[in-house]
Amino acid sequence: MSLKKPFKRTVRQFTEESEKKGGLWYYIMHKDFAASPEHYVRAFHIIQKDFLNLLDYIEPADVNLQTYSFRIHELLLRVCIEIEANCVAILSENGYSKKGNWTMNDYKKINKSHKLSSYEIKIPVWKGVENIRKPFANWELGKTLDCWDGYNKSKHDRHNQFEKATFKNLTNAMCALITILSAQFENNEFSSTGKGLSISGEPKDGMKSAIGGYFRVKYPNNWSEEDKYGFLYSDIEKGENPITKYNCV
Repeated sequence: MSLKKPFKRTVRQFTEESEKKGGLWYYIMHKDFAASPEHYVRAFHIIQKDFLNLLDYIEPADVNLQTYSFRIHELLLRVCIEIEANCVAILSENGYSKKGNWTMNDYKKINKSHKLSSYEIKIPVWKGVENIRKPFANWELGKTLDCWDGYNKSKHDRHNQFEKATFKNLTNAMCALITILSAQFENNEFSSTGKGLSISGEPKDGMKSAIGGYFRVKYPNNWSEEDKYGFLYSDIEKGENPITKYNCV
């Protein structure tokens, strides 16, 4: 039996029967689905603008993956802080609580509820073979994110670990941020324009435009039938407690 209510800040695959009826993304716009989602989307827009400006100076290509600089370091820190902010929002709004500071071990719990490790992100303009990333793949193996080691080392010991602030770590972090936003909001912009940009004649690569209209995302399609969403928005729109919480323990 499929799920009859969505979880807070959680996008999932729908059942085939529900997909045929359309209008599947409306639940994301419900006032109880997420607290101030536009706050997180706006933060990403600013980060993406600065990332695209950086590409005026660093060509997106395999040969530049080990490039490092103060500009990369600055942006890497901002992106990873934003990833953490989204992790905290997901856990806290779904009722997760724990004394003391939360760590990566807490954030990894989101992989079960959102299948972050199954997402693929495409960097659309790239020379080489590193244009498609699975930024949360390590979580499936119980490891930390590829970009997190570079983020922590270059933050806490910049003098000796500055070379860890690489273009590879930055692009992995950008893809991770796109993933966690897509897993909450698809490509909804929460603005007067509604959903994200739709490009006519999009490439048939099995991916969709992400928030911000630059990156592309492939959503997980391997949810079990009992874990898929199987509701219509009209079923929950005016119901009592239309959005439920996922037990992240």
